[in-house]
Formats: sequence, C-alpha cells, structure tokens
Amino acid sequence: MPPCSKNYWLELRVDKDFLWLHLKDLPYFRAMLRAVEARFFQDLVLPSPTLDIGCGDGHFALTTFNHKIDVGLDPDHGTILEAAQRSNYLVLIQGDAGELPFPTGYFASAVSNSVLEHIPHLEHVIREASRVLKPGAHFYFCVPNHRFNASLSLSRWLSNMGFPKLAAGYQHFYDRLARHIHLDSPGVWQNRLEEHGFEMVASLDYFSPQALRVLEWGHLFGIPSLLIRKITGRWILMKKEWNFVLIRPILQRYYDEGYPHPDGVCTFFVARKL
Repeated sequence: MPPCSKNYWLELRVDKDFLWLHLKDLPYFRAMLRAVEARFFQDLVLPSPTLDIGCGDGHFALTTFNHKIDVGLDPDHGTILEAAQRSNYLVLIQGDAGELPFPTGYFASAVSNSVLEHIPHLEHVIREASRVLKPGAHFYFCVPNHRFNASLSLSRWLSNMGFPKLAAGYQHFYDRLARHIHLDSPGVWQNRLEEHGFEMVASLDYFSPQALRVLEWGHLFGIPSLLIRKITGRWILMKKEWNFVLIRPILQRYYDEGYPHPDGVCTFFVARKL
C-alpha cells in the first residue's frame, strides 16, 4: 500500500491486539493512547534506513513494528539503556534531535510518536529532520493538537461554571504535568513543515474528548504506578488478563472508536521531504 492512499485510514489493517500489548506493560491511560497510535503505523511504508526521533524506552517500537528500526535517538540516558534491552533498534544514540549526527540525505524514512510536542527547540528539530531525509522520504509523526487543553474535563467544567482564569490555570498545570509545549492545529504544523522543506501529504485527527477524559484522570491519579515503577522497574506487577477485567472494557470502547474523529484532540501527520 502506498504511504497514504485516498482510503488509507479506512483500509487500515490491524493484526495485533495493541491494547493488550500496551496494557500489560504500561499504566492504563498511557496504554490506551499508545494502542490507538500503534494502529496508524500499520502498513505504512518505512524504507530503510529509518530514524525514530524520540524513541524513548523502545516499548512502542517493539509492539508496533514487525521489524527492527535502523536508528533510535533520544536525549535521556536511562531510556536509551532500557531501549537497548528490548533490542528493537540496530543503533541507539543518546543525543539532541536538533543536532543530528548524520550526513544530509541519509535516511529514507522517519517516525516520531508523541514526542515533538515536548521539544522547546522544535524548529531546529524539524529543520534537522528535513536535512537528514532523502528527497521524497516520508516523515510520520503524531502529536496532541489545539483541541487538547480545551477538552480536558476539569477545564471544561471550570469554564462552564464561569471560572475562565481557573480553567486556564488548570490547563497550565496539566501542560507542566504532561510536559506539553506545542499544542498546535494542523494548519500551524503545515506551515512549520513547509518552511523546512516538507509537503504535508495528509493529517488525521483522532482520540475523542471522551477518551481524553479517561486519560486525564488516569494521568492525575497515576502516582501508584509511578511508585511501582520506581521500586520495581516495571509499571505493571501482575500481567494477567484477569487483572484488567474491569478497566479493559472501558478502554476497549475508545480503542475501537472511529477515526478520523471530528473533535479529535490528537493528530497523525504524513509529511514528505521535497
């Protein structure tokens, strides 16, 4: 299948139970979103060599792709070590995506999953991604968009109750909690991409406001999972299906929701290097 045929999003093939693959290893709120995102990468053409910008601990690549990714890059030493244990990259580099140690036109494809929204020097990263990609190479990435903060349940409630300043304060708090810096519309992303030598081939809005509320409260009350992680090195201690019998039906509803979603708070992009 070509990188983005007209009916690509409707024809999407899903051969794995991504929800279970993420749920047994991650806090439920993170698992739900990552499972949805993993579906969008299926059948995409990723010619080698491929660069993963912000590879993190390697869990997403391991569960999403059926082959090893050529290069994974992340600035955090600890997550690079964890990614190395999963052995899903041919090469792992601890480094800054704004200063990529590769020659111009080296990569034939690139991916970045829910990473770019966290990067302060985003323009440098987009410029470098453009530089190291070959002409015609595709860059696939996803980020939360301009609807995200306004769709947070507590923010909406405060606004509806007539407390806009408190709503704005909560949004600022959540941004710091989630380390969000860029929550932009597809139009802003298109301008950013075009400025640095990309053509935006397609975009897909996904993850409904209702799904976001499930993620939001899980994020707010995720301290027990964080403590377990600190003590044991794992997010989930009991990886048995019965341990998720109550939460899985709730998450399944949002994992299965239709896309593109007209009010989706995240966007998946397909860009092509000119």
